[in-house]
Formats: sequence, C-alpha cells, structure tokens
Amino acid sequence: MLKIDVYDVSGKKVKDLSLNEKVFGIEPNENVVHSSVVNYLANQRQGTQNTKTRAEVSGGGRKPWRQKETGRARQGSIRAPQWIKGGIALGPRPRSYVYKINKKEKELAIKSVLSSKVLEKELVVLDKLQLKEIKTAEMVKTLANLKVEGKALVLLPAKDENVEKSSRNIKGVKTLTVDTINVYDLVKYTKLVVTEDTVKKLEEVYA
Repeated sequence: MLKIDVYDVSGKKVKDLSLNEKVFGIEPNENVVHSSVVNYLANQRQGTQNTKTRAEVSGGGRKPWRQKETGRARQGSIRAPQWIKGGIALGPRPRSYVYKINKKEKELAIKSVLSSKVLEKELVVLDKLQLKEIKTAEMVKTLANLKVEGKALVLLPAKDENVEKSSRNIKGVKTLTVDTINVYDLVKYTKLVVTEDTVKKLEEVYA
C-alpha cells in the first residue's frame, strides 16, 4: 500500500494517507508525457503570423519596362518576390496549430507525472487549505512551514478565490483546480501541493 505523510498549515505531520496506486503508483511513461507537453504548447500558439503575398503588396499595376530590347531581364511587376518591397513567396500565413491527442493518452500522462512526484518526494499533502481572507503573507507563511521552495503548483479540489488571490503575487507559485489540471504545469513546477480533498478527487477522476 502506497502511503504519504499529511501535514497541517503549520507544517506538523497529522497522519498518513493511503494513495491509490492506479493514480499515484504507476510506472511513469516519459514518451507519453513528452507528447502531451508538446500538444499543450502547440495548442497555446496563436498562429497569427502573416506575410503579404504579391497580391497584397502595394504598387506594380503595370509592367516596369518593355519586354525586349532594354538589355535587362524581363519583368512583369514590381510586386514579384525578387523585387525589394515585393510580395513574399511561401511566407508564413495565419493558421491553427491545434490538434487533439487521445483522451487515455492524456490521462496516462497526468498519472505518470503524479506518480513521479510521489517517487521524487515532490508531492506535499495538506489536511486542508483554507484562508479566511485574501492575504499573501498567510500563504507565504504556509508554504514556508511546509518547506516548499522554488516553483510550486497548488492544486485545489475546486475554485477558492481566497487561496488563488493570496498565491498569485508569490513568485514561482501557481494555483489550479483538478478540472483545469494539465501536464505542462505539472512538469514545469517542481513541488506539487495538494489537499486531502484534492487527492480524493484526483482518484475519482483518474482511477
């Protein structure tokens, strides 16, 4: 049985928690994690890059000089690609980079990263995380008590405005809910801070 320590906001261990090995104890699949991260980054691209073709640049309505007997190469328009300020041949055009990956592949990637967090002791479990008001200092104190340094992802079971707004001014800290979880942020942030309710919800969704 896979077990992990559970702490309170003061950093004191309060109990042990059993983790579902189907979610937190699988053998991480690096290839699937990589393909999921690439998919996430591709889907974030705006695809708004654009260059003008010869049909869109200004000028060049007439032939610059006659076809023969000038000693120069024949030209049909100053909008041709070889001219300065001419149209761009085969340049980037607006497009969508979005593509989908298999749902089971995405779930496997998330379970792989969660399992690797447990293996590397980068998963921190709290009994509960509740703030009475929006206060960054309280959140900083909680993370310090848990000895969470550097980049940390706080994963909540549901939207909590007090926790989210108290965390957003802390450098290297980001909050997400189970519904908005993604492989990229799980990989990007070293420490993963969750509550008992978050663990239960993750097990409900991915077990």
